[in-house]
Amino acid sequence: MSVASAVAEQVLNGLVVGMVYVLLAAGLSIIFGVMDVINFAHGELFALGAYFAFAIAGPLGGAGFWVALVVAPLLVGVVGMGIERLTVKRLYGRDPLYHILLTFGLVLIINDLITSVWGKSAQPFPVPSVLDQPVALFGFNYSLYNYGIIVFGSALALGTWLLLNRTRFGMIIRAGSEDREMVRTLGINIDRYYTLTFGFGAALAGVAGIVLGAYQNVSPTMGSSVIIPAFVIVVLGGLGSFRGAVVGGLFVGLVQTFARTYTPFLEGLIVFLLMIAVLVVKPTGLFGTSVGAGDHHDGALLHGSGGGVLSAETRAKLGYAGVGALLIVPLLAEVTGVTYSVTLLEDILIWALFALSLDLVLGYAGLVSLGHTLFYGVGAYASVLTLMHVSPSVFVALVVAVAVCAAIAWGVGYLSIRVSGVFFAMITLGFAELFYNAVFKFDFTGGSDGLFGVDAFYGLAGLGIDPGEFTVPLGPFVLDGGVVQYYFLLAVVVGSYLLARRLIRAPFGSVLQSIRESEERASFIGYDVTAYKRRAFVVSGGLAGLAGGLFAANNGYVAPSFLHWINSGEVIVMTVLGGMGTLYGPMLGAGVFVAAEDVLSSYIDQWQLVIGVLFVLFVIFVPRGLVSLPQTVADHPIFESAVGDRVGEQAGVTDPEVDRHE
Repeated sequence: MSVASAVAEQVLNGLVVGMVYVLLAAGLSIIFGVMDVINFAHGELFALGAYFAFAIAGPLGGAGFWVALVVAPLLVGVVGMGIERLTVKRLYGRDPLYHILLTFGLVLIINDLITSVWGKSAQPFPVPSVLDQPVALFGFNYSLYNYGIIVFGSALALGTWLLLNRTRFGMIIRAGSEDREMVRTLGINIDRYYTLTFGFGAALAGVAGIVLGAYQNVSPTMGSSVIIPAFVIVVLGGLGSFRGAVVGGLFVGLVQTFARTYTPFLEGLIVFLLMIAVLVVKPTGLFGTSVGAGDHHDGALLHGSGGGVLSAETRAKLGYAGVGALLIVPLLAEVTGVTYSVTLLEDILIWALFALSLDLVLGYAGLVSLGHTLFYGVGAYASVLTLMHVSPSVFVALVVAVAVCAAIAWGVGYLSIRVSGVFFAMITLGFAELFYNAVFKFDFTGGSDGLFGVDAFYGLAGLGIDPGEFTVPLGPFVLDGGVVQYYFLLAVVVGSYLLARRLIRAPFGSVLQSIRESEERASFIGYDVTAYKRRAFVVSGGLAGLAGGLFAANNGYVAPSFLHWINSGEVIVMTVLGGMGTLYGPMLGAGVFVAAEDVLSSYIDQWQLVIGVLFVLFVIFVPRGLVSLPQTVADHPIFESAVGDRVGEQAGVTDPEVDRHE
C-alpha cells in the first residue's frame, strides 16, 4: 500500500470514529447549551441504545438492524424524557454540581440495569450482510459499513443543524438557552421543550451507541469508555455549541487515529493536553460563548453547616464517642473473630480522609474538582515507589506522597483556578485523565499491571515495627502488625481532621468561606481570592495524596485504577451525601457509602442500583447531606405541628390563639 493510500485509510478510520463522537457529543452539547445540565449519564444512554438495538435486531433476522436503527433511539429518547421529568427537572436553578451528582447516580442505576438484563460479557452485534463487504476505493479495500457510518452520521448531523436553526422548535430552544424567563413570559411552555430537548439528546446518544456497537461489540463498559472523550470534545468545541461538537468530534477522531498509528506513546495523552490548553487559553472553546457555562442558574452550593437540632457540644461528644468506638474495634474483633470489620474500617478511614480533602475545596472554597482522584492516585504511586526504591519506612513514603501531591496541586491550581465554575471542573478532569493515561506508558509505574508486593516498615533508621514480624500477647488479646497498622491509620486520619478543623477555624478558613459565599465581595474588600483558593487546593491535594499513600502502603500495591475518574465521582458523592462544608459530614458520608456498598454487594448483585436510587433521592430531597437530616425531619410539617402544640400548652394558650399570633 502506498503512503497516500495508507494516509487516506487513516483519515477514513478517523472520520468513522469522529462521526460516532459527533453524534454522542452533539446530544451532550445540546443538553448543556439549553439546560445547563452536565449529563454524566449520557454514556450510559449511549450504551442503552446499543443494547436496545441488540435486543430488537436479534429476533428479526436480516431486517432487524434497520428496525433497531429507528426504534432503539426512540426508546432511548423516551427514557431520556422520563429522566428529565422525574429527576433533572427538580434541580433547575441549582448549581451545576447537583446535575453532575444526580447523573452520576443515574450512571450507577442504568449500568446495573444493563448488566442485570444482558449480563456483564460483551455481545456480538453483526451488521447486515449487505453492508458487511469491502469496497475498493483510493487504491485499497474498505468496509462499506464504515463508509455508511460517515455518510449516515453526516446526514444526521446536518438534519440536527437544520432542526436547531431552521425550525420553530430550534428557535424556541435557542431562545430558552439565552433567556428562559423571557420565553415563559411569551406564553411558551419551555419546560415541555426542555423535556423534548433532553429526549432528543438522549436519542442522538442512542444512535451513536448503535453505530459503534455494530462496528465492534456491545458491552456494559462502552458507556464509561466514551463519556470522557465526549466531554473533551464539547470542551474543545465549546460547551453548548453544536458546531463545536461537530468540529471537535471529527478533530478528536482524527487525532486519536493518527496518534495510535504514528505516535503510540501520545495516544490517550494528546487529546487531554489539547483540552487543558484550550481551557487555559480560551475556556469557552473554539465556538462557545460565556452563556451556557452555568449563567442560567442562581443557586449556590448547599453546605450542611450553620444550624441543626444538634448543638456544637453534642456533636463534639458524638465525635469523641465515635473515636472511642473505633479504638476498641480491633479488640472486639479479636474476641469475636470478626477480623474483617477491621479491614472494612481501614477502607472507610482512607475514603473518609479522601472526602475530607475534597471538602476543603468543594465545601469551603466552592471549587468543584472532577479530577481529585489525580492526587489520590499520584499519592499511592509516590508512596509505593518510595517504599521500593528509597526507604521501606511508611513515614518517609507518606511524607514524599504529600509533598509530591502538594507540588502537583500547586501546578494544577496555578493553571486551573484562573477559570471557574464548569470550566474549573473540566480542567481538573482533564489533568486527572492525563495522568491516568500516562501511568500506562512507563515501565517504572508498572504499566497496566501496576506495582505489587511492597513491604512497609513503621519506623525510621531501622528503629520501629515490622508488621509482618510484630506480635505482642496482651492477656486475651494479641497485638500484631495488623493492629499497629490500624491504629496508625486511625491516628493519621484523626490528626488530619484536627489539622483541617484548625485551618478552617483560623482566619484562612474564614476567608475561604467568604469566597464561597461571594467571591466578588471577598475580592472587593482586598483579599487575593486566587491565592487563597490555590492554597486551599494545595492543602487539599496533599491530604488526598496522604489518603492514597495510606491505602497503597497498607495494601502493598498500586494500580492505574487508583486514577480512574470514577473515584472522583464517588468521593464527590460521599462529600455531598454526608454534608459538604462541615469536614465531619463528608467523613460520615464516606463511612455510609463504603459500608453500604460492602453490605449490599454481599447480599444482592444489583447493589449499585440500590445505592444509585438512594443517592438520587438524597440529591433531590436532602441536598445538604446526612448532617442536615435531623433538622430536615424536625422541619417536617408533622413535627412542626407537634412542636407548636407543645409550645402552646406550655404557654397556656389554645391552638386558635397560637394561630392568631402567628
